[in-house]
Amino acid sequence: MRFDDWIVRGFDRQAAAELYRRGINPLSAVFMCSRGITEFDDAVDFITDKPSDILDPLLLDDMVPAIRRIELALGRGEKIAIYGDYDVDGMTASALLKSWFRTRGAECEIYIPGRAEEGYGLNRPALDYLKSVGTDLIVTVDCGITAVEEAQYAKTLGLDLIITDHHECKEELPDAVAVIDPKRPGSVYPNRVLAGVGVAFKLVCALEPEKSPSALLREYGDFVAIGTVADVMPVTGENRALIRAGLAKLTANPKPGLVALMRVSGAPRTIINTAAIGFTLAPRLNAAGRMGRTSLSVDILLTEDKEEAARLTTELCELNARRRELESEIFTGVLSRLYESPPKGPIIMSGENWYQGVMGIVAARTAEHFMFPAVMINLGEDGIGRGSCRSFGNFRMYSALQSCEDLLVNYGGHEMAAGITILRENIDEFRRRMCELYHEAIKIPPIPTLVADFEVEKPRLLELANVEALERLEPFGNAFLPPRMIIKDARVALLSPVGGGKHTRLRIEKDRTSLDCIFFGAEADGLGICEGASVDIVFEPQVNEFRGRRSVQLHVMDIRPHIAGEPTLQT
Repeated sequence: MRFDDWIVRGFDRQAAAELYRRGINPLSAVFMCSRGITEFDDAVDFITDKPSDILDPLLLDDMVPAIRRIELALGRGEKIAIYGDYDVDGMTASALLKSWFRTRGAECEIYIPGRAEEGYGLNRPALDYLKSVGTDLIVTVDCGITAVEEAQYAKTLGLDLIITDHHECKEELPDAVAVIDPKRPGSVYPNRVLAGVGVAFKLVCALEPEKSPSALLREYGDFVAIGTVADVMPVTGENRALIRAGLAKLTANPKPGLVALMRVSGAPRTIINTAAIGFTLAPRLNAAGRMGRTSLSVDILLTEDKEEAARLTTELCELNARRRELESEIFTGVLSRLYESPPKGPIIMSGENWYQGVMGIVAARTAEHFMFPAVMINLGEDGIGRGSCRSFGNFRMYSALQSCEDLLVNYGGHEMAAGITILRENIDEFRRRMCELYHEAIKIPPIPTLVADFEVEKPRLLELANVEALERLEPFGNAFLPPRMIIKDARVALLSPVGGGKHTRLRIEKDRTSLDCIFFGAEADGLGICEGASVDIVFEPQVNEFRGRRSVQLHVMDIRPHIAGEPTLQT
């Protein structure tokens, strides 16, 4: 995406100088001040993990009855099922609980519904199956909070149900042994934005009171970090501490399946950060669920055998390649239809024989491309459509779906991403009403705006040691974006296409400092610049590792010709 406006936050120079004087790395000091961390004690707290960062799991409603029922099941030797979801959050939550139950010698199986055959969440045929194989207790992860009818049906079968979830609640909660969700009405748990795997981890913390959260994170932190980042949860507060501990485990002592996945995906062990999870590991793990092979990724997460890990990850990468083909094919068709009739509000599209597993990706790409919320619906032969919804800007998707629930068979999710089931005959009215809700809520259409933290006036500040220090401030992500900076009036010394022309490599020079850059998804011919030109760029500084050599590389977010005297908007 190219941006119409650039905004620079700026920073308190005096405060940054004081942080530097007291021992904070200069680039880190400037960055922290740009984000409002101006006091030395606050900067130290930001850098240093504290036990108090991990909250008491017993603050979550229904945690005590959940503990009692699980301990009873363990004592009786009952058969337990973990009922999960087919995305990375659900997979990692399932694997985490399975790993913990193994430590207690429990008979336990993971059940994840097929995306195309069963759809999201609890369903009656699945409950029938679990009852038929002798299950006594079901623990859901990353699903179940809206399963009111299914919970009642489980009761009639004699199945006990513990729900752990993090999605939005409807007015009525399921009737279960325990319903653990930080978004429950009246909840006093301070962190309402735990991922599903985060809620599962809190359950394990409550079941292991003699172990510290830090000790448990050394066992399960990699699952927690991967699921939390993959589900795009805010990287703030408790989530930040959970992710940071998980990144440390991924770097120091990753599980065999994750080692193999890092190897085949090209993610170097020395720089496992949130970007590596979000753009490398998570998409590949997600591919299994999208292609109807969720068990493949779960097996990768759980295997202790290196040879098995290598075989499974090779198979996963082949699935991911096929997923990309399907996604590209459908997205190209969507673009063709929308270019013929450009949207003026939410994009609600349906198609027959679309592959259900890639609907979420196509919806996300469509929303970003046209800057409107998007809903992509795959219509089955039975006239039932299953759709993936992605918001854009400040539009509250889940709230809008609540206003349309009379048109929906089912729905669930978050304000930014959700899923629906809808009858074919209701789609046109759903489209009309969503557009009405959008225009009531959004009076001024969003303008593509890129926000940078500060201007780098002296490019030598971007030396390797400083950028490495900046990376130690990880994790970055949703609600705490990676550092973004701007350099103005730099000369383009090199401009060349790479990746078959899909990306552009640049080298810029300013004040006798040369910096390598990469602009992904941007064709060199379309940038409107040439070698020798003077440009302004917004970028994220990164450490690039190639054949054992570490160097600074600027990940370009946008570039434009420099115009002398043109101001950049300041906040």
